Amino acid sequence: MDSRHGKVRMKVEGDRLSTLPDDLIHKILFFLGIRYAVQTSVLSPRWRYIWTTMPCLGFSSEDLHYRRFFKFVTRFLSGRNNQTKVHCVKLAFHEKDGHLFVERVLEFAFSNNVKQLNITCLYETENVGFLQGFLQRSYETPLSVYNSQSLENLTLSFTYSFTYRSYITIPPTWYMPALTTLNLLCVVLNAGKTTEKYDSLFWNCANLKNLTLKGCRIMDGSEYLNICHHGLSNLTLENGLGGVNVVTPQLKNLTIRNWPGIHLISAPNLASLHYKDDDYGKLLKVSTDLLHLQKADICILQHSGSLQSLFSGLPLQPYIHNIVFLLQQLRSVRFLTLNLELVKVCCYWSLMLLCESN
Repeated sequence: MDSRHGKVRMKVEGDRLSTLPDDLIHKILFFLGIRYAVQTSVLSPRWRYIWTTMPCLGFSSEDLHYRRFFKFVTRFLSGRNNQTKVHCVKLAFHEKDGHLFVERVLEFAFSNNVKQLNITCLYETENVGFLQGFLQRSYETPLSVYNSQSLENLTLSFTYSFTYRSYITIPPTWYMPALTTLNLLCVVLNAGKTTEKYDSLFWNCANLKNLTLKGCRIMDGSEYLNICHHGLSNLTLENGLGGVNVVTPQLKNLTIRNWPGIHLISAPNLASLHYKDDDYGKLLKVSTDLLHLQKADICILQHSGSLQSLFSGLPLQPYIHNIVFLLQQLRSVRFLTLNLELVKVCCYWSLMLLCESN
């Protein structure tokens, strides 16, 4: 009797994974990747068709050679249970994979009205010499990416772009009325050649709340990028190149790290500001009083040797004036954090004013 119960207990304990609910198994298969997800169909009748009902799909051309992987993806999509909705699609591919693979996946994604889309262009490392690595590379995403009625979360990224030679190029016109979160990494922003003050790349994304730009630059020929949006709540700008104007009356949280050329910030309802830069001559400029600012974290790093010249003469006086002017614009903040160099700048400014008064 005991031995029989023991065998039953061993069988149950040995197949605990199959007793999990489908939604949890789907999450596990998503992290495994679709190639291995399909292979689990041989485990048991319970697993035979579970891959066909995955609501989140991740495609990566690194799993197989391009031609084999394209056929695999085609068979995967045709064998999927069309009665199950797809909410999220992640796509990673190499430039050499061409447009067919990308367009096939995007066609499937938009026909299923996906809400989240993540597109990553992988950097080519095979058979690329040292000099070839610095040649300019670009990938133009299909226009269908920027015209979606259902998409709520979009991420576009290039995995390697430290030299600003490799990037994804995007068009100047968008229409994504349901989009709430947009992340762009190593992307060239085509702001157009218009000089209209309130013309904005994101104007037709009416519900956009969260915007992140990292490692981006403005396309040659564009004067500057306008980020003008009445509903934007969170904005992050990091390691970019090119002039940017920000007009966001409902913005609550702003993060800027090493992006020189932020010409204008108009955000009267801003509550949190994180700002880091190392260029005294191109500091952040605020056009409106930040009367609702609760917290500000400011870090401005000095160039090598500038700390010694700070107390030896007045060559940095124009730059110090820029820093003090920026701090004066934050006079209404409740909690202010400064790096040590800024504290020394403030001390020097006080001493300079004292000497001038005497």
